[in-house]
Amino acid sequence: MSLMKSLAGASCAVALMAGVATAEPAIIFDLGGKFDKSFNEAAFNGAERWAKETGGTYKELEMQDEAQREQALRRLAESGANPVVMTGFAFGDVLNKVAPDFPNTKFAIVDMVVEQPNVKSVVFNEHEGSYLVGMMAALASKTGTVGFIGGMDIPLIRKFGCGYAQGVKAVNPDAKVVINMTGTTPAAWNDPVKGAELAKGQKAQGADVIYAAAGGTGVGVLQAAADEGILSIGVDSNQNYLHPGKVLTSMLKRVDNAVYEAFKEGENLTPGINVMGLANDGVGYAMDENNASLVTPEMQAKVDEAAAKIKSGEIVVHDYMSDNTCPAATF
Repeated sequence: MSLMKSLAGASCAVALMAGVATAEPAIIFDLGGKFDKSFNEAAFNGAERWAKETGGTYKELEMQDEAQREQALRRLAESGANPVVMTGFAFGDVLNKVAPDFPNTKFAIVDMVVEQPNVKSVVFNEHEGSYLVGMMAALASKTGTVGFIGGMDIPLIRKFGCGYAQGVKAVNPDAKVVINMTGTTPAAWNDPVKGAELAKGQKAQGADVIYAAAGGTGVGVLQAAADEGILSIGVDSNQNYLHPGKVLTSMLKRVDNAVYEAFKEGENLTPGINVMGLANDGVGYAMDENNASLVTPEMQAKVDEAAAKIKSGEIVVHDYMSDNTCPAATF
């Protein structure tokens, strides 16, 4: 029995079928919505893959504002959904509060560690994938200046930017990396107009390749880069198709795999911390017909060689979140 839901308005009203408790899995998307062409959409694709492969159904919620997090989570747990998966670090405090109230329900959270006996925490080595696309940017740049535009200014996004800068510097130690963050509130994830403005500003500083790690805001970055005749790099989902021949590559963060696996485990979901990096195909970069003309075999060979060294431990990419420093860039 499929029951597709979305939250609307501050009342956080969720239409649940009265009196029916099912073991359907459920997913709550973070602000920006499931069709943000980036992080949330990757999660949605994972849920859809599970549904198509198994013939199963799931519940879903799209939040409209921050105030809805706790009530949304409680409503799904009360409905009998199991497991309940949520996308985004911002669910961390709420889940830590709610999970103990539903000991028989399994929860999974992407991008945050919540230490509860019924919670699976999925985190990614975004710095590793960002290092690879940073190398790609430096190899493609003709000006020696590249850009990074983050969404909300938080350590997680600085982790992307720091890894990217390290990859750039590994190819060209003299390269300049221009860094901007979109804002300091959750609205920074869904402001494509601001993203476009920042991209144009970075071009004015000489950047000819710009990496966007900004959710829905990144769509504006990619559009502006295409309009301005420079290259961009997508994030989370494969965004190469948005502007064929103008998106150099996309840093893949396999949120889809995280959601798919959680749904597949179902009520038997294993609690604990799951780290997804290059070594287990949790991150990577996208190659397809849309960017094949932009990436030479030599460029790809250099990036793949670095990827193998990261997997083996020969190259260790600095993790900004380990000590909040970045040897290759200043925030």
